Amino acid sequence: MKRVPIISPAFLLSIGTIAGLLVIMQALIMTEIVSPYVVPLPSDIAASFWRVIVEEGVPGRFAVTVGETFAASLLILIVGIPVGLLLYRFGKLRLAFEPWLAAMAAAPLVLAYPLFLVLFGRSSLTIIIIGFTAGVAPVALKTIEGFTSTRRVLIDVGRSFRLTPAQEFRQILLPAALPQIFVGLRLGLIFCLINIVGVEFLINLGGLGQLINDLAERYDLPGTYAAICFVVCVSILFFAVLDRGEKWLQRRG
Repeated sequence: MKRVPIISPAFLLSIGTIAGLLVIMQALIMTEIVSPYVVPLPSDIAASFWRVIVEEGVPGRFAVTVGETFAASLLILIVGIPVGLLLYRFGKLRLAFEPWLAAMAAAPLVLAYPLFLVLFGRSSLTIIIIGFTAGVAPVALKTIEGFTSTRRVLIDVGRSFRLTPAQEFRQILLPAALPQIFVGLRLGLIFCLINIVGVEFLINLGGLGQLINDLAERYDLPGTYAAICFVVCVSILFFAVLDRGEKWLQRRG
């Protein structure tokens, strides 16, 4: 029986690359090729992690950002996939609205945060709605792409077996479209998280974005970069959940 390595070579390569880059950056800063007044030493960033966790209430802020991202992602999932499916089913609607979705996906919606503040007030609801608005378009677009790129021969085979429309959707269209749908979910999550942390930073309200703002205003560079690392941890958490979800659906399919 073939033994599966506990730690994959790809993971070791990625960790080794990151460690090598940190060593290079440490050397560049220590020799002042890179200014220490702009980028702190990686060793100082690592040393500040525990201080930031203890003094700045990181667990609570982390939970706020994760909760807002989860709520926005759930809305993206509930709205984005059905909208994409609707536009796939009705060609005239797709011709009318797909360009607007593409424009929406490319627009820097975070700059419209004053409008959202007027509509929803200075609250977590505003942050969630902005995250949802930023992330829903890529999911809808990739859902359309996933269904339209399904090979015609698969659909013809299904019809030759006299599958009902519901069976055709469940057994052919959905499994074929799932990879593209999950690509859209990943893109939507990226846009969602960027906008959520950005708005937390801009309006100085809760979460890791507010923490980054607070530390930056105090010119605590190691702490600021440590807080940015916590944002990366949020991203890793959600990407891991998406990856598990995709594999689970593929197994069931």
